Amino acid sequence: MKLSPRAALCFCAVVAGMLLAASPAAFADEAISQTLNFENDIVPILSKFGCNASGCHGKAEGQNGFKLSVFGFDPPADYRAITMEGRGRRVFPSAAEKSLLLLKVSGASPHGGGVRIPPDRPEYETLRRWIVAGLPVGSASDPKVVKIELTPHEETIDEGESRQLVVTATLTNGKNLDVTRLAKFQSNNDGLASVSEEGLVTVGQTPGVVAVMASYANEVDVFHVLIPRNRETAPYPEVAGINFIDQHVYRRLKQLNIVPAEVCSDAEYLRRIHLDLIGTLPTADEARRFLADTRSDKRKVLVDELLARPEFADYWALKWADLLRVDRQVLGHKAAYDEYRWIKDSLAKNKPLDQFAREVITASGPLSESPQGYIYKTSPQPGQAASTISQVFLGVRIECATCHHHPYDRWSQTDYFGMTAYFTQLQQKTTPLGEVLLSVGDPATTHPRTGQPITAHPLGRPMPEKNVTGDRRIELATWLTAADNPWFARNMANRVWAPLLGRGLVEPVDDFRATNPPSNPELLDALASHLAASKFDLRELIRAITASRTYQHSTKPNATNNRDEQNYSRALLKSMDAEVLLDAVCQATGVPEKFEGVPAGSRAIQLWDSQVDHYFLRLFGRPTRQTVCECERVTEPSVAQVLHLLNSERVQEKLSHENGFVAKLAKRESDNARAADELYLNLFSRLPTDAERQIAVEYLGKAGDSAVRRTALEDLAWTMLNSLEFVFNH
Repeated sequence: MKLSPRAALCFCAVVAGMLLAASPAAFADEAISQTLNFENDIVPILSKFGCNASGCHGKAEGQNGFKLSVFGFDPPADYRAITMEGRGRRVFPSAAEKSLLLLKVSGASPHGGGVRIPPDRPEYETLRRWIVAGLPVGSASDPKVVKIELTPHEETIDEGESRQLVVTATLTNGKNLDVTRLAKFQSNNDGLASVSEEGLVTVGQTPGVVAVMASYANEVDVFHVLIPRNRETAPYPEVAGINFIDQHVYRRLKQLNIVPAEVCSDAEYLRRIHLDLIGTLPTADEARRFLADTRSDKRKVLVDELLARPEFADYWALKWADLLRVDRQVLGHKAAYDEYRWIKDSLAKNKPLDQFAREVITASGPLSESPQGYIYKTSPQPGQAASTISQVFLGVRIECATCHHHPYDRWSQTDYFGMTAYFTQLQQKTTPLGEVLLSVGDPATTHPRTGQPITAHPLGRPMPEKNVTGDRRIELATWLTAADNPWFARNMANRVWAPLLGRGLVEPVDDFRATNPPSNPELLDALASHLAASKFDLRELIRAITASRTYQHSTKPNATNNRDEQNYSRALLKSMDAEVLLDAVCQATGVPEKFEGVPAGSRAIQLWDSQVDHYFLRLFGRPTRQTVCECERVTEPSVAQVLHLLNSERVQEKLSHENGFVAKLAKRESDNARAADELYLNLFSRLPTDAERQIAVEYLGKAGDSAVRRTALEDLAWTMLNSLEFVFNH
């Protein structure tokens, strides 16, 4: 191969530098002659300063012709990129300081990433020594990092205080090294506690629980911080709980010096439980009847009644249709509807959640008979199927390990492809019986980087020598739904807890990992145990949660819990799902919505097709079902939403409709006080206070003829419809 004069000169300089570095006479001192290992000593530097991050040289196409493996998952490739690519200009052993690598990171040469490692930092000196030493790769016998440990590991820290973390790496030779300087740190809640690049944790002014992660050489550990309220509450009051949930919640609140809120009113409970369980407002008659009920167990009775109503299956089927991606655009009309009907029927029959999961995972045969198998059409590739099943039923995101070690968890590519191997047998064929899902053969799976064979094995389990015979998914389903599975019951419990209480014990709810621990681990374990003990009965778990005093807290804060949004010391204002809010507007105005291509009388929570065109649903965050992530459903309020409710012609048409609630009320009720009561019962599920009733009576009393009075009633209804009390679930 003929080299250009410039390339030949660079090549000779590199070789000369290597030969010079290999000679003992070339070493200035003993420190320079110290053996360096590229993977152990150089890659951590590149990771610490973001050189191999996905926004820099670690992105798919690299940066300015220089590409590193993201987060350093492929050291051999990184070594080649630094030492052999770029015509040898990146490293120059005979004149290390002139190496492009050092010139760029130190800012001596223009660099899009800015100054990353100034020359006075020890990491710069390590890079320089490595170049001078001849770019050693290291030996396979060199010690490797097997784990890291954070000190301290758990501590109670007062508001405004700081703690310095120390990261110790344990090597295969038994030695321990302080790697704090090269570790990367991240807080799972910067609002509670932040952490500097050097590992200094600074606590904010809000009580709660936070986890700070440290990562080094693909190993992670977590520092748990408990932040109590500084101001004393003396004496701390005794608060009687109702069930095991309250015991765990109130134990944590006492540690944090936070006093829980009072119990909510009957009207608040009535509205909350209706929206949470069936996605439907109580009617005025239902509200009147419940508020007049004097039975001590009326809340428990109400829960049982709601769980038996068809709207329960409608609403919770909507949630599961989002998770399982019932997408008409991918599946077609009939297939998508069949899958939705299977979900809804399963919920109506109260199918145990473990059975539900097993039937989804192991679906096979004609899809017309097993429509739950359509999940493998929306996730057709084995890797997609593995990621979907893991995220939906375990709450574990393994997709990050597709091409590199998970940056915030223990999952490697071997773990990812071990799960993928469960789905490589799947084939979808068209037959006279329609589409059929088959599990065929014994296909091999290999590691994309090493080429080594990988057999199917669950997360956290050792890899067997060979795959099981038959449909591998049966083994996966058995492991996934087993009583001792570390994720399934906890994930299911968390997915039910989160919409009822306003936030998950693990948040986001589908991101279970060691570096994102639950805010109350004992409570999550107790909920999971209760779910497993009830044989994964969804309704029994809901009964336990809604019976707790914790669920029945008022939204009204006290002096101790007004900043707490994490520990369930008070009920949180929750945005309604787009479909629930639209149904609420229709019910409050007495005018149903007509959806294009859907039978008249259908409610929004009954829309199995997420692609039904509707501006309101899009605006208020309906998911498109392109992924299984809970984040697809947008719950954050926006200015556009506020303006729509204030100014929408469609909403005004409903308020002024001749057959609507207001028009009928104006005709039926001439007494202004009773009309005000009906308005409040219909929109707020409660009677007005004396002051509210008086304001309404005075406003209506100013109206002259009946037409003006009806307009005044519309104005009152419009005002209430735009209030926080109506728009939010509280």
